[in-house]
Amino acid sequence: HSFPTRRSSDLHIAVHAELTTQEAADFLNVSRPFVIGLIEKGELPATLVGTHRRIKFQDLMDYRQRSLVARKRLVDEMAREDQERGHYD
Repeated sequence: HSFPTRRSSDLHIAVHAELTTQEAADFLNVSRPFVIGLIEKGELPATLVGTHRRIKFQDLMDYRQRSLVARKRLVDEMAREDQERGHYD
């Protein structure tokens, strides 16, 4: 069998890469205005290159991890409250 060859650059993004707000939005599967809101609220660090914001890939990964942890915590809490109210009996 023949497998297509891939360059390592095809398989990962350099940790030090900087992304545009649109690229960050695409990665997170959210809108660009949502990403800009995160930046303006201080939840996602960004730098200005001229008039354009850039987000370090590692900062984006850190935000995504924090977001997933917070979402899981919220779901767990909601399930616990429902169980205490007897919604799962």
